[in-house]
Amino acid sequence: MRYGLFVKLFSIVFGLTVVTAPAWGQFPGIRLSPVARGFVRPTFIANAGDGSGRLFVVEQRGIVRIIMNGTVLPTPFLKISDRVLAGGERGLLNITFPPQPFPSDHFYVNYTRSPDGATVVARYGVTADPNVGNPASEEVLLVVSQPFANHNGGMMAFSPFDDFLYIALGDGGSSGDPRNFAQNLNPRPGNRHFLGKILRIDVESGAVPYAVPATNPVILGTQSEIWAWGFRNPWRFSFDRMNGDLYIGDVGQSRVEEIDFQPAASTGGENYGWRIFEGTLCFNPPVGCVEPPLFVPPVTQYSHTAGCSVTAGYVYRGAEFPSFDGLFFFGTSVPASFGVYDPMQRALRGGF
Repeated sequence: MRYGLFVKLFSIVFGLTVVTAPAWGQFPGIRLSPVARGFVRPTFIANAGDGSGRLFVVEQRGIVRIIMNGTVLPTPFLKISDRVLAGGERGLLNITFPPQPFPSDHFYVNYTRSPDGATVVARYGVTADPNVGNPASEEVLLVVSQPFANHNGGMMAFSPFDDFLYIALGDGGSSGDPRNFAQNLNPRPGNRHFLGKILRIDVESGAVPYAVPATNPVILGTQSEIWAWGFRNPWRFSFDRMNGDLYIGDVGQSRVEEIDFQPAASTGGENYGWRIFEGTLCFNPPVGCVEPPLFVPPVTQYSHTAGCSVTAGYVYRGAEFPSFDGLFFFGTSVPASFGVYDPMQRALRGGF
């Protein structure tokens, strides 16, 4: 399983509470506090960003539930279990809402399709009741066929600065990226050249099914959806809402987990190394590997003695705990725990 902290804590949504006041260089004491219970294999939690304070909890089986004022609403926001292939690393993996000033009368989901397990990115509308989505309104924007059951990626998010939708896809699965999808940029049937990549598309311009931003990198002479590549399974990423920097958690093979970084000023086209590298370690070949063009190593990595299956979290920009400002929180599993990356010191800080 590659669902990190959320699957380990499969029925409860937690919040964080500071137990001790931190000194610089010392990780603060943190306690997990239950927020809501009763979920079935949650894979993601989202906020619509509309001021309502609602939390949307994605369940792997194809259901989205709403937490409002600490209460789980009885009616699901969305139920599309009939079209979702769930189990293992497959299922309903993500929900995201368009940024303001766009209206919140629609949203986007990422799921693996029944019966073939292909990745689907789709848009849905909201009914007259803002707490109920319309399952009959599906507009499929992108389909990527998956050769194996694992490494589906699944993360999507709008950049807070360019309003484009970023989509993470794993390398197609099995072990060791046997078909070298992550380093391949040549078009493949079923959009499989998108595997092991982060895509950047414009879904709010009215173009059908979407537009490729004019500022995307040119790949093999063509403006492409591909924004960055060389990922094994970038299961979760997030943007720093203050400056637009992108933090990516890429799940490792057998030795290390890595946090990758892309500054907001990037023009795209970075190669994060997989399957040539696992983190900063040679993978294929196992010795004497050579950095590919445009290679960007992880900003930090940790071995499987500390945890595995990294789940990228968020840079803290809240007002309640000013000592956390700028720290990147992420999850890991085996054992289920969390860690913090401090960009100022470029190092991991406690937490495991």
